[in-house]
Amino acid sequence: MAEKEKKTGGYRDSLKSMDTEETFDLVFYRPIGYAWACLAKKLGVTPNAITIASIFLGLGAGVCFYFNDLWINLAGVVLLVWANSFDSADGQLARMTKQYSRIGRILDGLSGDVWFAAIYVAICLRENVTSDFFMAHKWVIWVVAVCTGIFHGIQAAMADYYRQFHLYFLKGEEGSELERADLLWERFHSLSWKHDFFQKLVLAFYTNYTVGQEKRTPAMQRLRRELRARFGGLIPQQFRDAFRAKSKPLMKYTNILSFNTRCFALFAAILIFRMPWLYFAFELTVLNILLVYMVVRHERICNKFCDELKEGKY
Repeated sequence: MAEKEKKTGGYRDSLKSMDTEETFDLVFYRPIGYAWACLAKKLGVTPNAITIASIFLGLGAGVCFYFNDLWINLAGVVLLVWANSFDSADGQLARMTKQYSRIGRILDGLSGDVWFAAIYVAICLRENVTSDFFMAHKWVIWVVAVCTGIFHGIQAAMADYYRQFHLYFLKGEEGSELERADLLWERFHSLSWKHDFFQKLVLAFYTNYTVGQEKRTPAMQRLRRELRARFGGLIPQQFRDAFRAKSKPLMKYTNILSFNTRCFALFAAILIFRMPWLYFAFELTVLNILLVYMVVRHERICNKFCDELKEGKY
């Protein structure tokens, strides 16, 4: 019994939080990811090595989606699911072994972008599955793919940002990966191109990524400044609980904008409708509408708490 409780505790410790976990992940990906993480821990495999392996699996999935063959496409589905189970495992292993690093976080975010970049290219190159219009004007599908990729990046970045902000109030700074662009720039300027070239290059991209997140969330940044000015790093538990209660209902939208929902749409477009371009339409319409709705709601929440802080409620 004690052994069972120990294993259960280990599994739960590998999760980010029950507030931010998606039901399908809890039922499917997290148990598989935990099994991979336990195996990797025994073998001495690092979280970053698992992330890199997931990148190659995702690239393989993209190649499989190029072919207009159901069985090869199903192989692509298996590879993409496998890649995401590794994506789950790297984070779970990092939490189990305390092997956190900014490079690991950057690699983790990059892996999903590489998967979908390969999938977008495969869809554009794939023959006899687009509409007659796309076949006659092949440049259009490439323009649509580039636009979709840009919005995909914004959707994923904002979903992750709101998730980390929620975790900041739930678990504190040590339980979140919430960054500040000003501190990242300080770190960037402290490095030397001569001695820290790779680290500085990576940090440049990551800092600009964080700058984009902050520019899209002016009310959140106002709230963060107000909290630092009033409380420093010791935010009252009453405020944490109040913000968490308002933020938690939005976590389901961050999950929809992440992996599972978009993959269900991708698999349906390729396997059922046999029109992969429908996936681009889904991302450009449904997911962008959801993104705008989530941003507007979250900004209103932040403005409300800023006003309450000025009124001395906390």
